[in-house]
Amino acid sequence: MKGAFYTGEYRNLFKEFGYDEDAIEKKVEEAYQTIFYGPDEERFYHEVGNDMAYFEDTGNHDARTEGMSYAMMMCVQRDWKKEFDRLWNFSKTYMWMESGYNSGYFAWSVQPDGTKNALGPAPDGEEYFAMALFFASHRWGDGEGIYNYSKEAKAILHECVHKGENGTPGDPMWEPSNKLIKFIPNCDFTDPSYHLPHFYELFAEWADPEDREFWKEAAAASREYLHKACHPVTGLAPEYSHYDGSPYRKDNRERYYSDAYRVPANLGLDYEWFGKDEWQSECADKIQTFFCETVKGKSDLIYEIDGSIIEEKALHPVAIIATNAQASLASKGKYQKECVELFWNTPLRKGDRRYYDNCLYLFALLALSGNYRIWK
Repeated sequence: MKGAFYTGEYRNLFKEFGYDEDAIEKKVEEAYQTIFYGPDEERFYHEVGNDMAYFEDTGNHDARTEGMSYAMMMCVQRDWKKEFDRLWNFSKTYMWMESGYNSGYFAWSVQPDGTKNALGPAPDGEEYFAMALFFASHRWGDGEGIYNYSKEAKAILHECVHKGENGTPGDPMWEPSNKLIKFIPNCDFTDPSYHLPHFYELFAEWADPEDREFWKEAAAASREYLHKACHPVTGLAPEYSHYDGSPYRKDNRERYYSDAYRVPANLGLDYEWFGKDEWQSECADKIQTFFCETVKGKSDLIYEIDGSIIEEKALHPVAIIATNAQASLASKGKYQKECVELFWNTPLRKGDRRYYDNCLYLFALLALSGNYRIWK
């Protein structure tokens, strides 16, 4: 197989396209420093007391499992153990639910002081928490208590698969009948951007032994599902969809909008790590062609997945640029370099809505510089 999981080799597309290695490292380091330790109007990492920290959604002034788990992944990729442990301590202290219908899951949103805004979870947080914890275990070794990273990761995944079995309260995060991740546990539809088959391949290596076959099947199911969810001409995916891939037509969730921007990035990283699905290259090329040809000059708007333009500004235009660039890890089309160059020349976003854009920006920097790695 040709993926980095098998070869241990990670492409540095910036270097392939002529950028200087020192300049690449400087760009990555400056983004980290800005997001974690920059001025108040630019960072969104905040330390609390002696041993905790949260990642703020600056548009909504809360901390979300999405952002907390993203930040932990950023830290383990950069070998920032202190920051990782602070974030995990805050997450386990204030977001994890010990009791109630959703016990064992994490509340998807809390206030900066840790007060829960909701008692429901969002599955993208759980899958990123688990993956970051496994990487931490392999990079730094397991510690005591909540810092026994591999034990914590396995416990999260056990809940995701088995919750609600044998008459116990709660709902699993993956639909048992088709092994597709749900948008939230107590619903019957999904979010295309939650589908991370490259994570599930690794869960199949490291989760509880009795669940490893489930994760292998989940990886295959998610790849097949994305074939159906992404439009055959544009490659665009809706924000939410039914399990058969058809768009979820409620509250405008059938559009290519904020959540959906993560799909091209996920295609790129899955192809980079495992290289199992050539369709991903075709889809990434379609997405890049759509933005570089079809809507060139209008690439910061909202779209139907068939490419129809909705004359409204996208809420996260920098995220579109970043994830289109990350798709270049899969694309073999003529716009691969153009998308990477546009991203290279785009600065981190400023202002209240910077959080989501800059999270995806930093992930794209890691992936395109060969620094978004599997830690075994």
